[in-house]
Amino acid sequence: MLAGKRILIVIGGGIAAYKVLEVIRRLKERGAEVRVILTRSGKEFVTPMTVGALSGEKVFSDLFDPTEEQDIGHIVLSRDTDLILVAPATANLIARMANGIADELATASLLAAAAPIIVCPAMNQRMWAHPATQRNAAQLAADGVRFIGPAEGRMAERGEAGVGRLSEPMEIVAGVESFFAEREQPKPLAGRHVLVTSGPTIEPIDPVRFITNRSSGKQGHAIAAAAARAGACVTLISGPVSIPDPKGVDIVRVETARQMLEAVMAALPADVAVMAAAVSDWRPAAVAQEKIKKAAGDPPPLSFIENPDILATLGHGRQRPKLMIGFAAETTDVKANAARKLAAKGADYIVANDVSPESGVFGGDRNSVHVLSAAGVETWPTLGKDEVAERLIALIVERLR
Repeated sequence: MLAGKRILIVIGGGIAAYKVLEVIRRLKERGAEVRVILTRSGKEFVTPMTVGALSGEKVFSDLFDPTEEQDIGHIVLSRDTDLILVAPATANLIARMANGIADELATASLLAAAAPIIVCPAMNQRMWAHPATQRNAAQLAADGVRFIGPAEGRMAERGEAGVGRLSEPMEIVAGVESFFAEREQPKPLAGRHVLVTSGPTIEPIDPVRFITNRSSGKQGHAIAAAAARAGACVTLISGPVSIPDPKGVDIVRVETARQMLEAVMAALPADVAVMAAAVSDWRPAAVAQEKIKKAAGDPPPLSFIENPDILATLGHGRQRPKLMIGFAAETTDVKANAARKLAAKGADYIVANDVSPESGVFGGDRNSVHVLSAAGVETWPTLGKDEVAERLIALIVERLR
């Protein structure tokens, strides 16, 4: 798996740097070509001589090395590689990466990188849990950086334990192997445009109040991510959610059902549409321009009008995608209600699930679905939402064939 792969390792300044020597050795055993950049603080924990002996390559550390920078070494180093592995990634190094600071060879190379980056955090558990570090890590994840770890356990400091340890060397090697295995998987949806809706919609009552539902967006976002991994060009139209954006997708953020419909129509044409959003069926007939004040007596009446049916509009429209998949979130008579929806909406499949409070589906990480089509009903076992997404993408691939 790693034979011939060019891996650049950036060693940060933490006590866990000694573990990276084992990572280098294991990667070399598997046939990888390993080059190393030592940060200034990294040299306080491991020496260039030791690292060079294990990697079999010159070790780089000086941004202003006159021999290396004749060829703009920090550009060449970061681009003549298949993967950049940052280990240990200290809180300081993560902060500099997240904010685009290029104050030494390591950070300049990371800023100039065209290759994918994997970060292996290592720091005291309080530093990892600090809001600033979490904010920086979230920014890197949003930028497409992957993470291995941190792990949980005892710290270098006496009596300290928690989440923040560098992952063990073989866990890091396994993560690198998994990265390359995923990249080299076939891309059955390459060249296809997949449109996914996700999350809830919200409908305003006045400037401070609205109606909505409990959808977290986890299932729709997982489907978008799985489609992207399968090689599709993915447009994800999402209502308000608090989960990270999936990598490798174009995301359009909306709030109301009408905004979602407009975004869906603007994203056409598409080969596949997966309508996983929990769209509000109704909206207030009138939206107050000022906050509705509380007054003695009866509460103010609210009247509602029906929202546009996005699935039916698309399913019966002129630009209907080749494959239409809708979702039915039900609390009773799940399969019967979904069957009626399949007939009415012009969909090829309806994925139905029970979202009653006791099911834990809304906001949870697992889902139990029934997949309805003209051929009948297929009931899947309870799975993680990522697994449901992978199964659904496999179904899409087979149907398009």
